[in-house]
Amino acid sequence: MPLETTSASAAAGKSSAEGKSAAVTTRTEARERAARNRKLRVYAARVAVLLAFLGLWELCARTEVIDPFNFSQPSRIWEQIRQWVTHGTAQGSLGEQIGYTLYEALTGWVIGVVGGVLLGIALGRIRFLADVFGPYIKVLNAIPRIVLAPIFLIWFGLGPASKVASAVVLVFFPVFFNAFQGAREVDRNLVANARILGADNRKVTLQVVIPAATTWIFTSLHVSFGFALIGAIVGEYIGATKGLGLLVAAAQGTFNAAGVYAAMTILAVVALLTEGLLTFAEKKLFRWKPADAGDGR
Repeated sequence: MPLETTSASAAAGKSSAEGKSAAVTTRTEARERAARNRKLRVYAARVAVLLAFLGLWELCARTEVIDPFNFSQPSRIWEQIRQWVTHGTAQGSLGEQIGYTLYEALTGWVIGVVGGVLLGIALGRIRFLADVFGPYIKVLNAIPRIVLAPIFLIWFGLGPASKVASAVVLVFFPVFFNAFQGAREVDRNLVANARILGADNRKVTLQVVIPAATTWIFTSLHVSFGFALIGAIVGEYIGATKGLGLLVAAAQGTFNAAGVYAAMTILAVVALLTEGLLTFAEKKLFRWKPADAGDGR
């Protein structure tokens, strides 16, 4: 009898555990399904908003509620993009213009990010350097950086160097300030524990400070690439031989509103694709981070 009672208790306990496990699995699946459904609803709502906006714009232009010459209309913009894709532009193929602008923006972005991170970490770690260079950086940051584009054009000419320089100055400062703040916000207990374990300044910087500041740095990367595109486009708009900014300037010069909007649309697509790549890289790099509280709503 005692053996039978024990066996029955074990069986009941196993059955209860299996029931709890099944309940947990069911709840997890329900949460995942709800999250997928919410994501689909968000995407559907985004598409609906875009289609409604474009439809209203087209309707207002066709009924002349707005002037189609000045404001153009989505159908004309699409036709302009189609012509650029199939027949090219006056400056060359559309792919060449996109590649030229992307080269300038990416080059300026990389240089600005590297310089901003290195200088931000250095000044965040070495207070003497921060005290010496801090006022100069504040003064440079106060200068409207877009007005530097004509100066760079005079210095470096119509080639890509002037556009890269414009992108660098726009990217550097947001990255620098985020890296600087990230280095300053490192948990002092982590630094103290690393020193107790025998880490020198170099190891503390590489193994504690930089990993802790990575979140701050990645936050600035999302914004800074948009700034790099702005720098490249503004430089091309002022003076260039190729690029999307030149397309905007040429379309403006002929009062081709559809051309201006078409170039802006292409830029928006490029920026969104780049933002998606950065978000993907960030998720892969920070897989250990918990999801935001609002993600599952």
